Amino acid sequence: MANQYVVQTFEHDVIIHSDSDKRLYRAVVLQNGMKVLLISDPDTDKSSASLDLCIGSMKDPKEIPGLAHFCEHMLFLGTEKYTEENAYTAFLRQHGGTCNACTRRESTNYYFDVSSENLSGALDRFAQFFLCPLFTQSATEREINAVNSENDKNLKLDAWRIQMLKQSLGNPMHEYSNFGTGNRDTLCTIPMSKGINIRDEVIKFYSKFYSSNIMSLVVLGKEPLDELSDLVLPLFSLVENKSVEIPFWTGEPYGPDHIKKIFYAIPVKDLRILIVSWTVPDMSEFYASNPGNILEHLIEHEGNGSLSSELKKEGWITFLTGDLLDGAKGFMFFEIQFSLSEEGLENVDNILQKLFQYIKMLRKEENMEWVFKECQQLAYINFKYMDNNKPLIWTVALARRMQKYPLPEVVSGPCLLTEYRPDLVSMLLSKIVPETMRVGVISKKFEDVVDQKEKWYGTDFRLEDIPDGKVQKWKDCGLCEHFYLPPANEFIPTSFELVPKESNCPQAPELIKDDKMARLWFKQDETFLQPKACLSFAISSPLSYTDPLNFNHTCLFVNLLNDSLTEYAYNAQLAGLSYELQETIYGAKLEVTGFNDKMPIFLRKIMEHLIDFKVDQQKFEMFKDKYTRELKNFSAIEPFRYSGYYVNTLMAEVRWTKEELYKSTQDMTVHTLQEFIPYFLSKLFIDALVYGNVTKQGAIEIMNMVEGILTENCGTKAILPSQYKRYKEVQLIDGCHYLYKKENSVHKSSAVCIYFQCGIEDTLPNILLETLVHILSEPCFNILRTREQLGYIVHCWVRRNSGVHGLVVTVQSDRQPQYVDDRVEAFLYHMNTFLQDLCDEDFNKHVNALVTDKLEKTKNIYEQSDKYWSEIDSNTYNFNRDAIDVACLRKINKSDVITFFQKFIAKGAPYRRKMSIHVVPSSASDLNAEVLNPENVELLPVPPNLPKPCLVEDIAAFKRQTGLYPLPKPFVETGQAKL
Repeated sequence: MANQYVVQTFEHDVIIHSDSDKRLYRAVVLQNGMKVLLISDPDTDKSSASLDLCIGSMKDPKEIPGLAHFCEHMLFLGTEKYTEENAYTAFLRQHGGTCNACTRRESTNYYFDVSSENLSGALDRFAQFFLCPLFTQSATEREINAVNSENDKNLKLDAWRIQMLKQSLGNPMHEYSNFGTGNRDTLCTIPMSKGINIRDEVIKFYSKFYSSNIMSLVVLGKEPLDELSDLVLPLFSLVENKSVEIPFWTGEPYGPDHIKKIFYAIPVKDLRILIVSWTVPDMSEFYASNPGNILEHLIEHEGNGSLSSELKKEGWITFLTGDLLDGAKGFMFFEIQFSLSEEGLENVDNILQKLFQYIKMLRKEENMEWVFKECQQLAYINFKYMDNNKPLIWTVALARRMQKYPLPEVVSGPCLLTEYRPDLVSMLLSKIVPETMRVGVISKKFEDVVDQKEKWYGTDFRLEDIPDGKVQKWKDCGLCEHFYLPPANEFIPTSFELVPKESNCPQAPELIKDDKMARLWFKQDETFLQPKACLSFAISSPLSYTDPLNFNHTCLFVNLLNDSLTEYAYNAQLAGLSYELQETIYGAKLEVTGFNDKMPIFLRKIMEHLIDFKVDQQKFEMFKDKYTRELKNFSAIEPFRYSGYYVNTLMAEVRWTKEELYKSTQDMTVHTLQEFIPYFLSKLFIDALVYGNVTKQGAIEIMNMVEGILTENCGTKAILPSQYKRYKEVQLIDGCHYLYKKENSVHKSSAVCIYFQCGIEDTLPNILLETLVHILSEPCFNILRTREQLGYIVHCWVRRNSGVHGLVVTVQSDRQPQYVDDRVEAFLYHMNTFLQDLCDEDFNKHVNALVTDKLEKTKNIYEQSDKYWSEIDSNTYNFNRDAIDVACLRKINKSDVITFFQKFIAKGAPYRRKMSIHVVPSSASDLNAEVLNPENVELLPVPPNLPKPCLVEDIAAFKRQTGLYPLPKPFVETGQAKL
């Protein structure tokens, strides 16, 4: 071990970790003050690292908003040791890795993962970020465009707009009010007008704040701890210690002039939200008792006697959340958000009255130790049986935790409760008073009353004082007889025994029931050995998707059923037993996951709710309104998502558009929905998977219970074989280029999504397409985003649907869509030469990276269940897909991939089938008409004589003129259940 670099060490035995966590930990403090956590996992397929710096956007100079974020961007664009701008990202991509970074208010986090054999090379490139970044003038000028594009992406997203509005309504001199993202104005135009050189400023910022003593580093690899120490410590001990003091804010972001205020704001989407917030002391040091957790638990509770239950009965809200939120070191916020009904919007004062009555009830309770002990018990159980995460997720989480918790408690700190502190709970409750609150109401209703505009996102709002009379009324609110503490949680598991092991347990799920009504797959867990299970049921009804109205009925039925289960299911969720019921185009999917101890009881209750469900008029109106607004709000999603949606819509045999669904909502009534439900349940087929700590007999009993409840209470019968529907993919004709244009009235960015359809899925073509995309994705990003600066979002990926696959390139931009489309064509034209010039060594790196991805082990029972379910849901049942794919991967060569490219993708390819989606903002003036050439970057030539696209003006007419691909053949024939 590299002891010469270390001043303090914490070995594995003193680092508190879960009994289920078999990884080994070592924490050290280097001589330069950097805290390092090393994690040895001999079984890992991916290694990962994350470095967290205790400086974020709150330390931006006031005259240069977004500088910390811009600095984060610049570190990716070359170092003295690795001068190529894409040296880091290309290395990771070639070796099965990914990377990113995030700038928060008080921290900046950098992270990557990579195939475990290549940790050393990745770490060396990563470390240079903090040793010798280049900050070239060329990259500086170009990357300002990337930051500006990133900001443009967020301008019409309500979460960003509301958060910035809240920050702006505090003390403008407090750093909490900073605009953290930055844009072209803040990073270029304004500094330039003041004679400020932005490159000099970013170097100055880096030189001042990027100090080892405020950095924490986590590295996870397969190597033993001593080898990891020898690999990591010499490298990161070179980072300079500039003795930077970790910022701490003693002043509150909201002074006396900023409390007892209410703002009314206009959202982009049709939302109705009530926000109530208080500034509270920083509670981070009290993690052992976590009083915020107790308060969150009680305010968010959804059972009888809760605030949520009472407000829902009044018909005022659909849900609420209560959270103790990080502000920055020195202050936090307690915030409660309510999703309002139309009637709730008219009763904001009454909602606040109920809130303070509930808070008064909590203050009156003299002894809440039993609540703490229940939370403590649940925390202990969840920690003891904690599931492993992917290395990337785990390293990022731990790097941030190292800034908050003592090193021996970096794993356990936020998970365990060890000390009951009623004084701290009382102190927090004493802060939640009308006199210091800030209120926000967000709704389209206020369009006629707003009189101000927030500076950075342009949110229209109005700010008013809350009258003293209202404050006094809420202060003297008294008690409400409907409020009381929740009862003891009946779902806390008491048995954690593993069931007897099945004899001759197969490696993959086996079909143990297959009849006219149901198909049941079963697999007992032999890997994770946790007292947990996953139950999945795909409930197919031929009625669900026959027309837009029936699909709307399906959606509303599911939403209302979920709402009716809330009070019962909430305690189960707290106890690690959750369910998810969601609509699908074939009917509905029910999933129950968590501790298996009381899972059958929970499932039975869900099924009984389903068969006994009656539509309530008030709830119907509330949820119909919510559902209708969600359909209407779809047009406000980001343009790149909008373009992807239309690819799926055009390629699907049947796909009702959001507009069609929205129009049909006017035909929905309580009566039509109540009539629909028994018809929906009258004829069904169920595909099911039972996986985990369950026996085969237990799985059969679960399936029989579900079927029995349906048949005995609803008279459910099996659907006809011909009614078991799976929709197919539209087959584009060889040599075609279709273009569909869609206007977007919300965002100012355009989007282009280009889909090259490559035919029916099979092992070899799948592997050739995946390898091609793996090779192309990094140069696609480097050329179209980094060099040409087309936009912040540039993706190259594989699309698969209904047994058909293809290559997709997506770009969100401030340029005209046709210009972007041409730039993608120029990129692909260049890739023909790029592929020819690719050396065998580099080709093999891409193949090996894909092998690593496919052989990566699932980390927990839920990931494994999802993997099995994807095969069952697609009716392919290829449970050994990864091994088959790897065997195929090891046989292909570069010429195979080039042949595939020249057959399906290249200009003039005989089987080229291109579908372009262009999303255009309503105001064409928002787009940049100029052909910008950043820093005189030489643009790749557009291939000559590209065929003119055939414009799709009517989706239904387009589909009538096209054929359909057949559905994929199942890998395993059904009808041979093994009992």
